[in-house]
Amino acid sequence: MDECRNVSPYLSAFKQQVEKMVVFDDEEWAIITTHLSLKTLGRKEHFVQSGEICKALGFIVTGSMRLYHIKDGTEKTSYFCTTNDFITSYKSFMKQEPSVSAIQALDDVLLITLEYNALQELLDNPVTARKMERFGRLLAEDLIFCYEDRMHGFITQTPEERYATLLHDNPSMLQQVPQHYLANYLGITATSLSRIRKRIFDTIKR
Repeated sequence: MDECRNVSPYLSAFKQQVEKMVVFDDEEWAIITTHLSLKTLGRKEHFVQSGEICKALGFIVTGSMRLYHIKDGTEKTSYFCTTNDFITSYKSFMKQEPSVSAIQALDDVLLITLEYNALQELLDNPVTARKMERFGRLLAEDLIFCYEDRMHGFITQTPEERYATLLHDNPSMLQQVPQHYLANYLGITATSLSRIRKRIFDTIKR
């Protein structure tokens, strides 16, 4: 994983996503920007491994990533994040304790990152503290909503219905995520996923 400090060329998309939650003024952005870093991950490199402490919040400038758990030696994909998404092992990041999940790049990924210590400095800074607290709260709420939607889908929907929901809500993600990971996420085999896709697309063509 490579790291550099020149985030300026990539800040526009980051600011746009942040300001869907909190609007910072120029003075505040000038302070925040000094705490941001730019990182690159190659395909299959990890942002954090299970059992490690997650040290940063990431914003995906380009690329896609998956969050997964390991049970009895088998990987269980639990979520995907793509361009313009925030990603972290939230509990590990906020409590600075070992992560129960892993986050892996599915292709070459460029990230803007905010390290835990940098976040604490922004929360202690009188200029940025109030809005950073609001940003953190709204980001946490967004992660909770995603988790609830995921649980609701697994409890109430069939794999085909879950795939149809993904197709409706985030079709671009389906183009970025390898099919074997997508099948793993849906809790089915790759063969079953192929059958589901065929049924859905045959229906669309009619």
